[in-house]
Amino acid sequence: MTDLLVLLLVLVAIAFAVSIGAHYTGACMGMPYAAGAIRPGTALAIMAPLALIGAFLASGGVEGTVGHAILPDGQVTIGLALVIVTSAVVLASAYNFLTVPTSTIQILVFSAVGAGLAAGISVNWHTIATLLAVWAIAPLAAFGLGYLVVRAGGISRPVDPPARQLGRLTVAGLVGVGMAASFAMGANDVANASGPLVMTGTFGLMAAGLVGGFGLALGVLTWGRPLLKRVAFDIVRLDAKMAIAAQLSQSTVILVSVAFGYFTSMNQALVGAMIGAGVARRQRTVLWSSVRGVLTGWAIGPGSGAALGFALGWVARHAGGT
Repeated sequence: MTDLLVLLLVLVAIAFAVSIGAHYTGACMGMPYAAGAIRPGTALAIMAPLALIGAFLASGGVEGTVGHAILPDGQVTIGLALVIVTSAVVLASAYNFLTVPTSTIQILVFSAVGAGLAAGISVNWHTIATLLAVWAIAPLAAFGLGYLVVRAGGISRPVDPPARQLGRLTVAGLVGVGMAASFAMGANDVANASGPLVMTGTFGLMAAGLVGGFGLALGVLTWGRPLLKRVAFDIVRLDAKMAIAAQLSQSTVILVSVAFGYFTSMNQALVGAMIGAGVARRQRTVLWSSVRGVLTGWAIGPGSGAALGFALGWVARHAGGT
């Protein structure tokens, strides 16, 4: 029975990673695609292996935070880990289907909180408070960095020429920042899916990152195309140089957070950076109706994660499954 539960946990974790990979195609490659620097198929083909590499090589700190610092070591059973990741994958997949750009990180963390409370085990509230602080600071830091990059770079206001007339350096810059974001996404977001594997002690950090990274890459290549346009076309209007500044700022903030063992929302960092770049240019670049939709998604993600995690954890506990 234990072996069956482990297999089920791994399969659900991979399914969640597939959902995450698809969910963040727009946040990573939406801008290069929107600017005409790269075709969608090529964008996804480049993004997938970079997400896998980031997950395998650079996710250890975040994996450790999720696996050891939210709920106590040795108290998370296979059944409880299955509850956590099931809660998160159900919600993330539902929000993907509804094209609500919620934070999978917040969903996962609060699914763990809800499930832990239902199981009667202690929650490390210090870690939760630290994560909340990081989540609040990250978009503000990205805003400031986006503003500074545009200002310091002396980026002028003219509209970009057609994609076929973009300079080689501009095209290379757009693709380069998309590649950096793809690597950062793998390092930052894989623990959403594979962290529960570490919680149980079933997988080590690198093995969990490899399993989750495989799922991310699969999600990019299979479900990624329909979601690729979301960020670039629905949320913001940026020319190529501003897009480079915004995505460079996003990736920098994400990788700095990961270096300290904390993860934060790719979408939140990107939107903050885009608004900062727009303010620096003193022009209306952000489509505020879409931003309000994003904010609504962020608001419902943690609450729904905690509620569903608690509900599934309560059912499993009283059924003898955790």
